[in-house]
Amino acid sequence: MTVLSILSLPFVALLLSLWNSPVIASDYHENLLLQPLPQSSLLASFNFRSNTSQQSFDQQHFRYLPRALGQILQHAHTKELHLRFTTGRWDAESWGPRPWNGSKEGGTGVELWAWIDAPGDDEAFAKWITLTQSLSGLFCASLNFVDSTRTTRPVVSFEPTGDHSVADELHLLHGTLPGEVVCTENLTPFLKLLPCKGKAGISTLFDGHKLFDAAWQSMSVDIQPVCSPEGECVVQIEQTVDMVLDIDRSKRPRSNPIPRPVPNDQLVCDTSKPYHADDTCYPLEKMNDKAWSLTEIFGRSLTGVCPLADSDGSSEQSVCLRVPHERGVFISEAAEEFKKEDGFTRCFKLAPSTSFDLSIPQQPVNTEVPLDEPVLHAERTIVGHGQERGGMRIIFGNPSNTSAIDFIYFESLPWFLRPYIHTLRATITESNGLPREIPASDIIKETYYRPAIDRERGTQLELALSVPAASTVTLTYDFEKAILRYTEYPPDANRGFNVAPAVIRILDTAHNAPVYIRSTSLLLQLPTPDFSMPYNVIILTSTVIALAFGTVFNILVRRVVSLTEAEALGAQSLKGKLLGKLVALRDRFRGKDTKVE
Repeated sequence: MTVLSILSLPFVALLLSLWNSPVIASDYHENLLLQPLPQSSLLASFNFRSNTSQQSFDQQHFRYLPRALGQILQHAHTKELHLRFTTGRWDAESWGPRPWNGSKEGGTGVELWAWIDAPGDDEAFAKWITLTQSLSGLFCASLNFVDSTRTTRPVVSFEPTGDHSVADELHLLHGTLPGEVVCTENLTPFLKLLPCKGKAGISTLFDGHKLFDAAWQSMSVDIQPVCSPEGECVVQIEQTVDMVLDIDRSKRPRSNPIPRPVPNDQLVCDTSKPYHADDTCYPLEKMNDKAWSLTEIFGRSLTGVCPLADSDGSSEQSVCLRVPHERGVFISEAAEEFKKEDGFTRCFKLAPSTSFDLSIPQQPVNTEVPLDEPVLHAERTIVGHGQERGGMRIIFGNPSNTSAIDFIYFESLPWFLRPYIHTLRATITESNGLPREIPASDIIKETYYRPAIDRERGTQLELALSVPAASTVTLTYDFEKAILRYTEYPPDANRGFNVAPAVIRILDTAHNAPVYIRSTSLLLQLPTPDFSMPYNVIILTSTVIALAFGTVFNILVRRVVSLTEAEALGAQSLKGKLLGKLVALRDRFRGKDTKVE
């Protein structure tokens, strides 16, 4: 399989330079990277990394690594863990490449994969269930619903990033919950894992109202063993939070959360339009960057530096901003500014116990921060109509005009979506814009397919693909929809069923870290019964039984007699009642006479 070489991206390269700095040099390090994006957006990338020696970890002497998480890993025999909480969609066409080359990004909802040390597959799956249930309680998430139907075993889509012993028998397991709603219940346990727990350092900027109001956000937890060339090994935990905030929306005060129209005298209209009038305005995009500050965006200022952060000089990069050097930036008096040679990046050294604020006024700028083209464009949709069959369409676009791109495409499908792999077809559209159908083998180099078993496991599909330069490849295949039991439908069955996003791994050696792309999740409509019918059947059945029982009981108990017999019985009955009353009165008077004597 050929390997594509892609040039490093400036902002991504800065992230990776901090990420790939010497990991054994310090015990704890944190940094924040800010970059304005088009369409009035701001990317904020938070990174927290700490190291614990392997010997201390084995002896359960925890300092920076949280004890609650460390004991879970030891009990579940987990050697490497990757957990993702993601909401929203990354707009690659407007925002450019993903932060960290997508390696810290997960699919919509919750995504988890881990390498577990176990002698066999059954033992590894038992440890996997223990791990998911423990993490479910720790992060207040629904990870306990990751059962065998939502668990896969990828072959080539993921590789361990840590340094593992050759004696370990590692098993990779992967699970997703695309319908999980990420909220502040997940952010609070995330903050408790940090050494300063949101009380000092860059973590003081975290606010659930701002974080989950972002257009896109992703929280990640990565734990892996890392060894230095000298043989010193540590257990490294790295937590990241990436979010894309809307500047105008974030600057709106919390006391006024409802957006209101801009007054007429503040509208900026394009007067060159022929339909421009006093009552018609075509908005004119402002060329100058918007003004903003940390206090306006996050609702609070940054409180000093975490006392546990390293002091070996790398703390100068605890907060970095990527804007042209010609643009004015105002910072707090106690902070120091350091500009880098690339002409766009500046970092700030914060005072230990002083609040830090950063403000950028609106000003004319002649230079814009360059945004590079993503290495691959991917899109996945469900096509077809009806309640029985459908199809999947995946579109890959290679923006490079010179080089082909090789990648791994990984899909995890639910068991009730049954794909027909023999219907897999490929269509290529070259630069001339004319599509032509080609054999799938020309695009797909290798295939790994693990079919589903009803109610036991889902479908796993991994493809090794190659897209030529300046071309667009469309893959399609048909599938069949299964009919579920009525007890297997959720309360919101008419909404549809979530299909996990696809994972794309770019085969590229130009980056030290792997390059990943996640597609959006899908909504699958299944044949849904009318859930009011069981109640109608119950009511009708109860009515029929009541009528039948009443009729039979009436026939068995009621005595049928003639009119003469009925009158005689009635008279005898009246006569007997009168005689009974007379006897009772007689007995009462006799009792009184006896007492008098």
